[in-house]
Amino acid sequence: MNELSPAETAARLAEIVGEKYVLTAPQDMAAFMTEPRDLWHGKAACVVRPGSTKEVAAVCAFADQHGLKIVPQGGNTGLVGGQITDRSGKEVLLSLGRLDKIREIDPESNTMIVEAGVTLQKVQEAAESVDRLFPLSLASEGSCTIGGNLASNAGGTAVLAYGNARDLVTGLEVVLADGSILENLSKLRKDNTGYDLKHVFMGSEGTLGIITAAVVKLYPRPRAVETALIGLASPEKCLELLVLAQSMAGPDLKTFEFMSRFGVEIVVKHSAGAREPLESPHEWYVLLELASQSESGLNDKMMALLEAAFEQEIVEDAAVAASLDQRKAFWALRENLSEMQKFEGGSIKHDVCVPVASVPAFLAAATPVVEKTIPGARPVPFGHMGDGNIHFNVSQPVGAEKEAYLARWEELNEAVHAVVKRMDGSISAEHGIGVLKRELLPTVKDPVAMNVMRRFKAALDPHNTLNPGKVL
Repeated sequence: MNELSPAETAARLAEIVGEKYVLTAPQDMAAFMTEPRDLWHGKAACVVRPGSTKEVAAVCAFADQHGLKIVPQGGNTGLVGGQITDRSGKEVLLSLGRLDKIREIDPESNTMIVEAGVTLQKVQEAAESVDRLFPLSLASEGSCTIGGNLASNAGGTAVLAYGNARDLVTGLEVVLADGSILENLSKLRKDNTGYDLKHVFMGSEGTLGIITAAVVKLYPRPRAVETALIGLASPEKCLELLVLAQSMAGPDLKTFEFMSRFGVEIVVKHSAGAREPLESPHEWYVLLELASQSESGLNDKMMALLEAAFEQEIVEDAAVAASLDQRKAFWALRENLSEMQKFEGGSIKHDVCVPVASVPAFLAAATPVVEKTIPGARPVPFGHMGDGNIHFNVSQPVGAEKEAYLARWEELNEAVHAVVKRMDGSISAEHGIGVLKRELLPTVKDPVAMNVMRRFKAALDPHNTLNPGKVL
């Protein structure tokens, strides 16, 4: 097989998608070659922007036949490098941004068919237009795309009630490495006809196939929402509150997010308009939200929950949002937390999961491990206590040199992940593996499971055409 030059590759791909949808100039490709954390910088033969599933299929078939490598990219909000090309300048970045159509909304079936390049926010808004809810919610929802959400099995703030991204799908359309199209845009909630193939591709990070469209589940829109910001003394008290909320609110409990005092301080200090949420500071905070299909009674349920929590000495203080603006202010404390960390210097990230009951023990064990590994480093734990997903970010010591601190990323990861492993947890809760955790994966994954994953890859992509070097 004769290797094509970058110019030949671009010319042949232009015949498929049109010349203006193949980018070759470095300045035109620049936005596709780096990612939010600025940890990876790729080079590519070109960026190709197909406008339909058939064009994606034709690009993949061409690549597979000519030994080219394809790196799929959605909204480029991924945090583990899975959407960035390598530095060889030979890989082709395939952007799905032009596959941005909502093909169908079916409120009676509570489903919607969306293309991979539709932003999560647009999916949410389309659901709202027919008085429905699409519950996946992420801080990056204005720019992340549904294809990327599914390829990485995103989590977000509503997992407690609705599950991860893979739980919100009934069918997929997927382009395989050889250009064949798996057409499985099923609306069925029940289909027991053999292997459930959609789950092979969700969470595979574009290494087994390229998701081009999906049938997503819709839900009735809540008629009432109550949001509280709560101050507590310890992670143990946060867990007690979760158990109480689950028993008293049942299915109306939609969100249970926790934040440390330092995390709230960062947002208040660096985010315009942010303010202290309660009269006095607390070591820990919980953002708790109830939602119901009933227009009345939810406020009473929230007040009863908080009254019980005070009586049992679980919480120290609480405020219930009295307006939409106050609700948004509470949410901004949580949603801006990761972004505001950059103003405190370098931040080493951990996206981990432990059994819910082990969250306080993890925090108690991991914090001294950080101090021992890098004295003065400042943990900023926050996340989804309802499902055990902790974003255990660690800001650099005050006055430290950023690059020198970030150079110790792997060392600190290893120390923190050792704690996770002891607790039978996961080193990746919702961000995926990508490049960042590729070498770590075999150290924590069952060897048989790793072998099965490699066999899946070999069967579906024998020429290693799709996203090489990612995950495996």
